Amino acid sequence: MKTTGNTILITGGGSGIGRGLAEAFHALGNQVIIAGRRREFLEETVSANPGMAAEILDVTNAGSIREFAAAITAKYPALNVLINNAGIMRREKFTAQDPALLDAEAIVTTNLLGPIRLTAALLPHLLSKADAALINVSSGLAFVPLAMTPTYSATKAAIHSYTQSLRYQLQGTSVDVIELPPPYVATDLMDGRTDPRAMPLDAFIAEVMEILKAQPDVQEICVERVKGLRFAEAAGKHDVIFKGLNDSMQA
Repeated sequence: MKTTGNTILITGGGSGIGRGLAEAFHALGNQVIIAGRRREFLEETVSANPGMAAEILDVTNAGSIREFAAAITAKYPALNVLINNAGIMRREKFTAQDPALLDAEAIVTTNLLGPIRLTAALLPHLLSKADAALINVSSGLAFVPLAMTPTYSATKAAIHSYTQSLRYQLQGTSVDVIELPPPYVATDLMDGRTDPRAMPLDAFIAEVMEILKAQPDVQEICVERVKGLRFAEAAGKHDVIFKGLNDSMQA
């Protein structure tokens, strides 16, 4: 994926990793459109980054995703990059679970169905471009789950699998398919912003952009801090890392 000369749509772009990516790509001269449900976050980000654009999008609503895709491609016909970043993360306790499974279903709808639906809606447009890319933000927890967030971890594992299949089916086309699995990053997701164990957001974004610049053909953008989780199984350390991760997060 080239890092300049793009028109990029980033879901969940008003805060956290989404905002960090939006600002980094914007600084390189790309046209960046951020999308999300919280208008105040979008407006704050756009105000701080003149030239950036914002659009309201509810990724939990299948009908609105189709309408959004039609409108966004008409408004920004040069759109050639989609970054599926929007997501939610909630603690779940199996022994005290809501029988309606409201949290679990909300997580699945946002983190998994949202990217699948938006990708399907925009893929014909991306395929029409000579140079396009699709980045799915997964998580280090796709590879070693955090027991207190089981559905979140499961959706990210599903995104990893989905991205692999999408990449295989789109080989030979103009669309690069890339996975970005963050480690624990200091954002408002699960109160990580003030946790000293979390990787600083600015450091994470800087390393991601350096990888993209140095490796334009990269398929997985793995910063150093996520490699222990990403390659735990291959290293034969999954069980040890799983226990260490979950024991430490209970502390």
